[in-house]
Amino acid sequence: MAGRFSTFFLKLISSFFFIGYLPVPGTFGSLAGLGIYLWLKASPVPVLAACGACLAVGWLVCGPAERAFGTKDPGHIVIDEVAGILLALVFVPFDFKLILIGFFFFRLLDTLKPYPAGRIQDLHGASGIMLDDVVAAIYTNLVLQIIARFI
Repeated sequence: MAGRFSTFFLKLISSFFFIGYLPVPGTFGSLAGLGIYLWLKASPVPVLAACGACLAVGWLVCGPAERAFGTKDPGHIVIDEVAGILLALVFVPFDFKLILIGFFFFRLLDTLKPYPAGRIQDLHGASGIMLDDVVAAIYTNLVLQIIARFI
């Protein structure tokens, strides 16, 4: 019984409350993170705290969840996308156009896996699941910072 409960819990958290079971799970995971961002946008501190919490929890559950799902980096795991979009948008001036650009750019980079994300994704467990999204988020944040400052 305890094993089934822990497997359920791992799948619940790693799929971000089963959002990862929706069609196009990475996009819906990113949309969930965007919703959290919009809720917390008044200050970068709560956005950064939510991002840190998602990264920490994701780091703890993704390796065991990967084993519970029985496949490497299963699509149902989307807590990495939630953390990633939060990191992509933290410290970015709130402007709807920037947020929209950030969302699409993050999804594009998360899909294309620019260096070193593609190599990182080959790692097993939480490292491979979480860190490629961190790379995509950092690249996205840098692009958004440039756009916000110069355009």
